[in-house]
Amino acid sequence: MARGPIRLTGRESPFGEEDIIVSKTDPVGRITYANDVFCRVSGYALAELLGKPHSIIRHPDMPRCAFKLCWDTLKSGNEFFAYVLNAARNGDHYWVYAHITPSHDANGALVGYHSNRRKPAASQVVKIAEIYRELLRIERAAPDSNRGMAEAFARLQEILRQEGVTYDKFVWTL
Repeated sequence: MARGPIRLTGRESPFGEEDIIVSKTDPVGRITYANDVFCRVSGYALAELLGKPHSIIRHPDMPRCAFKLCWDTLKSGNEFFAYVLNAARNGDHYWVYAHITPSHDANGALVGYHSNRRKPAASQVVKIAEIYRELLRIERAAPDSNRGMAEAFARLQEILRQEGVTYDKFVWTL
């Protein structure tokens, strides 16, 4: 199922503070499990999600450098926390506070990733959205996407240096 460009609605997909979105992926990010909340909020049936890249819900206003940081952190064997803007199938959007952890088998081999996501407070979204807009402007202004991501990633690292914190501590303090 190839997804072409989505038409964004500007509406927020219903998602309650008590809801927890859960998904699991294989080591390259293909969905192997999605709970009912994930399906409801994203607008996809489970059968449409299984085997698809988790990026199926990627919102076009989410900076690529945030995903680079996510993958770099996960590939180093560490858990990752982040605010993420997602796009539902119908073009609605929804913000999540994500906690992603590597999953290992009994022998310690990486078998995939597990993610729990909750609805963040509106005040947290306002703060991170401002930073993401700046990073996205940097990415889009560059002559090519790889350079844009590298420049935005460097800006994100500069923000963290100025704050004197790691990314995890930074998102916890929003």
